[in-house]
Amino acid sequence: MHIHILGICGTFMGGIAQLARAAGHRVTGCDSGVYPPMSTQLEAAGIELVEGYGVEQLALGADCYVVGNAISRGNPLLEELLDRGLPYVSGPQWLADHVLHGRWVLAVAGTHGKTTTSAMLAWILEDAGLSPGFLIGGVPMNFGVSARLSGKLSDSPFFVIEADEYDTAFCDKRSKFIHYQPRTLVLNNLEFDHADIFADLAAIETQFHHLVRTLPRSGLVVSNASEESLSRVLARGCWTPVESFNASSGWHADGDDEVGSLRLMRGDECVGSTRWDLNGEHNRANAVAALLAARHVGVPLDQGLASLSRFVNVKRRLELRGTVRGVAVYDDFAHHPTAIATTVAGLRRKIGADGQRILAVLEPRSNTMKLGVMKSQLPASLLEADRVFCYGAKLGWDAADALAPLGDKAVVADDLDQLVAQIVAQARSGDQILVMSNGGFGGIHAKLLAALAAA
Repeated sequence: MHIHILGICGTFMGGIAQLARAAGHRVTGCDSGVYPPMSTQLEAAGIELVEGYGVEQLALGADCYVVGNAISRGNPLLEELLDRGLPYVSGPQWLADHVLHGRWVLAVAGTHGKTTTSAMLAWILEDAGLSPGFLIGGVPMNFGVSARLSGKLSDSPFFVIEADEYDTAFCDKRSKFIHYQPRTLVLNNLEFDHADIFADLAAIETQFHHLVRTLPRSGLVVSNASEESLSRVLARGCWTPVESFNASSGWHADGDDEVGSLRLMRGDECVGSTRWDLNGEHNRANAVAALLAARHVGVPLDQGLASLSRFVNVKRRLELRGTVRGVAVYDDFAHHPTAIATTVAGLRRKIGADGQRILAVLEPRSNTMKLGVMKSQLPASLLEADRVFCYGAKLGWDAADALAPLGDKAVVADDLDQLVAQIVAQARSGDQILVMSNGGFGGIHAKLLAALAAA
């Protein structure tokens, strides 16, 4: 089969392209401003890329067109597809029909921690010799790729997927994860997000309940007991066993970030422990969820804990990009106030409280952040930072006004080079520059390292 993918350079659609290629299909695709790193990954896989959405691409003669959710009505190629009555399908539907069907799907859903938990879960299964396939919204360092059809065992039934609640396509406004039909489901947490498509938290809860309704009674839901929103979702009806975590009386984890310890607890009893390289309560909760999900497919908890000692985090999760003149530059995907607060707190625990400053650099780039829905929550999320630098261009709200409660420790600039200059002017040896964005942020990491070297 020849499939042509519209919007191929996004993480999800690029992952589908790689899975389809691995399955033996001919794959081509297009995007606006074909861009790395996904473009280079796809080209290395032998996937032909086309710039833009010109109707001449129909001459490729694809058997099916897979339409990403970034493609809207009015797109010239989509409009021509519809006018000619050519076969098309959404990315999640194609994935469900051609990859997930007949497999034991382990899905990880939630507002935060999906990528890290999915990567942990895939690695635990891999380390146990189960060779899972996976599609993850980031690049797990243990694998070096974001998507894989399967490992050494070509007939492995297991597939780990990061289950996103964003909508499916122009023709299907249900959440992507509705299509996946998991047998094992992790519900990490649930907060309001995606204000461009959801009116309120209740609307997202409805989509999560649609997902819960698809699980078989022989499946398992691993749910965060500390989230009232998830409790409401399950109270609407659940026909599948539920294993709760993050409850002091049940499954939870503790540990010492300074020595890198992780202890799996059930109530007051320590079930097992390990050493690992991650830190923070959020990552310990992610680990418990991954361990319980892996146990559902037969990996004992002690074996899972041993695997976590060899787990390497995902790219862009507190990733050190370089150190110049004693100043470290980190990259992180955080873009929601809760994730920003968690990331800053995690770096604070990592470096300690004495002497080293955190210079937080923020690009409010997500659709929700651009709408200004959560701007009032930003100051509180950045309290643990010593300095705050915000890129204020292309926002529909005044970033300087929103960050005013932080006083003179906050700086806003609409010009990226000016922002870099202001950061470098204030940086001193021992500082930790924490860059947070869900995009490329104009290559600010390299610009900061170069400017620090030249200072």
